[in-house]
Amino acid sequence: MATLMKWATKALRRVPSPPMCFPTSGFETVRTSEVLDEERFEQFKQGQYYPAHIGDVLSNRYQIIGKLGFGTTSTVWLARDLEGHQYVTLKIYTRDEGNQEEFQIYKQLDQGSSWHPGHSHIRKALDIFTIPRSGGDHSCLVQKPMWESFRDLLYRNPSHRFTEDLLKAGLLQIFLALDYLHTESKLVHTDIKSDNILQEIQDKSILESFTQAELKNPSPRKIVNGMPVYASRRFDLPKVFGRAVLSDFGSAVRGDERRNHDAQPNIYRSPEVMLKTDWSYPVDIWNVGVMVWDLFEGRHLFYGNDPDGKGYSTRAHLAEVMGILGPPPLDMLQRGKRSHEFFTNEGKWKQDVKIPTGVSLEMSEEFLEGRNKEMFIAFMRGMLQWRPEDRKTAKDLLQDPWLNDGIE
Repeated sequence: MATLMKWATKALRRVPSPPMCFPTSGFETVRTSEVLDEERFEQFKQGQYYPAHIGDVLSNRYQIIGKLGFGTTSTVWLARDLEGHQYVTLKIYTRDEGNQEEFQIYKQLDQGSSWHPGHSHIRKALDIFTIPRSGGDHSCLVQKPMWESFRDLLYRNPSHRFTEDLLKAGLLQIFLALDYLHTESKLVHTDIKSDNILQEIQDKSILESFTQAELKNPSPRKIVNGMPVYASRRFDLPKVFGRAVLSDFGSAVRGDERRNHDAQPNIYRSPEVMLKTDWSYPVDIWNVGVMVWDLFEGRHLFYGNDPDGKGYSTRAHLAEVMGILGPPPLDMLQRGKRSHEFFTNEGKWKQDVKIPTGVSLEMSEEFLEGRNKEMFIAFMRGMLQWRPEDRKTAKDLLQDPWLNDGIE
């Protein structure tokens, strides 16, 4: 009987798909003088990137279909999982760059309850494997394909800002993701920005369309020092947008451990990070609050441009926060290892950067009116507080009156 069951299970398992044949000619060869994608980075010149070719099958399972993007430490490709009969993305890291801490984070992301409503709003790892290569191996992260980011949506919109309804729908999903991250996975993201919020592909036809485009009109490419470099290809605009998904956990850390190291992109840094007090989950809440201005107002809430003309500085950023929120509480300053650089023992500002006057959240907000505006500002104040313990949690914010007003 056991043998019969084993045979039946084997028979029901689908045979892996055969690899597709991609054109080896008929593509545009990019001029030597034209710098293409990752070719601009020093890591490329040092031979750190994996020489991926469209049509290659990696780990005896994943066939590369086309290039989706690139960065200083990786290239990203659409691929076909021949065993799983589904599309995936492959993030192939530069030589020896695979971040083992990041891979541990992905394992931790899977340990929370799949029943939690935020579980489906977190981008997880389907597989992690190593591509062996003389001179240094390459790690590869396998994930579900996603459409573009909230940042891309901003640029596609002529006004470069979200509508109120789109903002509310997006934020409800982000807070679900954060509640899962904070309560189930015990992780702090530390790098929430519009680039790292992606949209799930609900309209699968755009994946087939991408594949057919590569077959009929192969991507432009060039060979540099024996290394192939392909032009990236974008997905079509989907007919239906899928759910928002929080992604990129390369900077995530455990939230149940004491830490005060520097974190977050400059303009999104929270007061506790700038003053170097112990920080945890509330840094993500501050981060979302500041990002709301990018999405809804079409500009940053803080810039941190130092008057000496040398770009971003903590002192300029703190001055802007004081302009909007008023001075920091003395008890918070007493906790900060860097507070003495900016404030006296009595809590007075001692830097020669002027604190902006005549500014506030109410004055900075330009698109709402009346009671709706009051509710929005109250929602924002739930996130933008000097003391991390005074900020609302993701679970609290999911119940916010403004966020739920008009949502059916």
